[in-house]
Amino acid sequence: MQLSRLFGIPRPDQELRRRPIPGYGETLPVVGLGTWQAFDHDDPESLVRLRTVLELFHAAGGRVIDSSPMYGLAEEVVGRLRGDVDPESPNALDFFTATKVWTRGDSAGRRQIQNSFSLLKEIDLLQVHNMLDLKTHWPYLQELKATGKIRYTGITHYTETAYDELMEAIRNYDVDFVQFNYNVVAREAEKELLPLCLEKQVAVLINRPFAGGSLFERFRDESLPAWMRKAGILSWSNAMLKFVLSHPAVTCVIPGTGKPEHLLDNMNAGRGELPDEETRERIAEVFGG
Repeated sequence: MQLSRLFGIPRPDQELRRRPIPGYGETLPVVGLGTWQAFDHDDPESLVRLRTVLELFHAAGGRVIDSSPMYGLAEEVVGRLRGDVDPESPNALDFFTATKVWTRGDSAGRRQIQNSFSLLKEIDLLQVHNMLDLKTHWPYLQELKATGKIRYTGITHYTETAYDELMEAIRNYDVDFVQFNYNVVAREAEKELLPLCLEKQVAVLINRPFAGGSLFERFRDESLPAWMRKAGILSWSNAMLKFVLSHPAVTCVIPGTGKPEHLLDNMNAGRGELPDEETRERIAEVFGG
């Protein structure tokens, strides 16, 4: 692929680390792609840039793309761009597509899910966004899984205040995936939520690994410490993502970006060694977490 040469995609011996979906035979690359805000654009210039992001993501070994009806045009843009390539061609963009239902009521949920299918063409993982009306939507998600229209079900949230509710759902529903926030300065999930996911064998997707981008502001003009480079950490984003991925309960982290250079930097976090416990704490100390 020309883009691979142009942007320096790593050789096959530098493939992304993969982790299993607990209870299933499938493995996933540990770095995915979030689409909130970044893919909510459909002007010609943005579409060219986002197409490059998807091609680079695919060429670098990425698979997991996470979206939602809440994210404006994101589902439509992802579906349109991946649809530009013949599915039988060697350049076809084969992704693990995750999206969500985000509304109240059974009828409204079914309509929204069908619209997501029409935009994305296929859905691997369907999640209840922020657990909104979970009890109502869950039977339909189970029906879709039983009939093979989706492969996995899940629940999501993005704040620490929802952790108790997430843990209750994990204990009471047959959840395949749970998605929530976790990063080097927001470590509340380490106390109970992440251990519970390990115990219950639930796959974990991590959102907000950069704390909404705020962590970059603090280190914009600072050089990466030499000890991080010796530990195989190549950038500040690598430090944040490798910290998240070094927790054994985490299946995949989904940083959002619409910029090719940021995408490639993020993907590097999934290669090489992950921090041991001592290095994790040194990283956290640098960030004040």
